[in-house]
Amino acid sequence: MKVAVGQFVVGPVWQENAATCVRLMAQAAQKGADLLVLPEAVMARDDNDPDMSVKSAQPLDGGYVQLLRAESRKSGMTTVLTLHVPTHDGRAANTLLAIRGGEVAASYQKVHLYDAFSVQESRLVDAGERVAPLIKVAGMNVGLMTCYDLRFPEMALSLALNGAEVLVLPAAWLKGPHKEAHWATLLAARALDATCYVVASGECGAKNIGQSRIVDPLGVTVAAAAEVPELIFAEIAPERVAAVRQMLPVLSNRRFAVPQML
Repeated sequence: MKVAVGQFVVGPVWQENAATCVRLMAQAAQKGADLLVLPEAVMARDDNDPDMSVKSAQPLDGGYVQLLRAESRKSGMTTVLTLHVPTHDGRAANTLLAIRGGEVAASYQKVHLYDAFSVQESRLVDAGERVAPLIKVAGMNVGLMTCYDLRFPEMALSLALNGAEVLVLPAAWLKGPHKEAHWATLLAARALDATCYVVASGECGAKNIGQSRIVDPLGVTVAAAAEVPELIFAEIAPERVAAVRQMLPVLSNRRFAVPQML
């Protein structure tokens, strides 16, 4: 399977952000990608207004998703990203979408909200209550995660035990002391915990690190971006997952029960 990861700076005008997503989708499809992962919260962002993402939330039948669905009809590629969907009373859900063939093939409401490092995502965002089902892309089982989920090994393990071979992660990883090291370490750790590929997109800009990565099941980075807008590619294969799991059978050697949602 050929995977692509696009990172860009999300701005305050949703139409411009949607146009960027459409452009990256077209470029990735033209290069034969089966899967494209884009960042978290791509609807709208303003560095001077931390509530912009929620204020700009649109329903799934809104203009933003309609533009992405229209572009997705042009190829068989699956595109994964997150945006905010209104819930009630000025609140929203941070919602991951997998779009393919003009339809929303799967969705996932972020369960681990980023109430850390002096940020309180839960102030205006409603947490999800379930782990997303796996989706099939080019014959591989893909598990869905979002940003802060990366810090919770139980989630990656649960997805792997359900059959995931690839974990995808749209993110907007904030800059800060040691944060780049956390990102790199956690991506490798989750790949090793689950013996899965990890395909992670990080928004770039004044407050976020970018640094999208594609990591193989032994924790080796096979493709990476820096801090600027970029589109990266890698070939991944189920045979590599199978070979690593034979060599490093942590999923079958474990002595603890399957993780469950609280």
